[in-house]
Amino acid sequence: MSPDKAFPEPSKRREYIHGVFERVAERYDLMNDLMSLGLHRAWKQNFVEKIIPRGAISAKREILDMAAGSGDIALRCFERAGRKTSITLCDPNPEMLNIARKRIDAMPLEEDARARLRLLCAPAEKTPFAACSFDVYAVAFGIRNAACIETALEEAFRVLRPGGRFLCLEFSQPRLPGLEQAYSLYSEHVIPKLGEIVVGEREPYRYLVESIKRFPSPHRFNAMVEAAGFRHAKYRRLSGGIVTLHQAWRI
Repeated sequence: MSPDKAFPEPSKRREYIHGVFERVAERYDLMNDLMSLGLHRAWKQNFVEKIIPRGAISAKREILDMAAGSGDIALRCFERAGRKTSITLCDPNPEMLNIARKRIDAMPLEEDARARLRLLCAPAEKTPFAACSFDVYAVAFGIRNAACIETALEEAFRVLRPGGRFLCLEFSQPRLPGLEQAYSLYSEHVIPKLGEIVVGEREPYRYLVESIKRFPSPHRFNAMVEAAGFRHAKYRRLSGGIVTLHQAWRI
């Protein structure tokens, strides 16, 4: 399959991506473990520690976990946070949210704790939330799947309160000599083969590889974040640049 077929034009992208996640939902977490060799767990833990800093665990906050998927980030935050934290899991794909719902239903929670976890199906570009609803907007490995990244960033700015933080964990292209070439070979040949073996399909993982290639560089994405209205945008590369952690503030 050519790269262009693996990455549809903007007008068709939302429907295409919906189909991708519909097909991989049941094996999503397993594939994350296999594709990243388990590293995604460390990346996500690092991300959660940024969302809820050690010195502010008991603070009152409303968190929006956009592109929440199977609920991995939201549930890590929930376990780390105090009783004053509420988390909304939002994802455009109902199949992915169903995985998160099953995980939450399996947790032995009191009613007041369960009420602090909310699920909602909506795209990042257009949510039903009122302006200035959240203290933290977190998105892990999901912003690149937005049909329009600029619109998703503008919506993130809209729903955050003044003083609120935007946090994004996303794949990027490593630039270390040797790692860059090895990562490219692994992405193009091993990841689609894993998809074929575990999920029964190569196509969703060809899309994954192509979406990472086409995602803006950390520097360019930083500029896009600031263009949406955020201030003090910065980023930090992890694992040699395989992923990048971005953060910014709504002032």
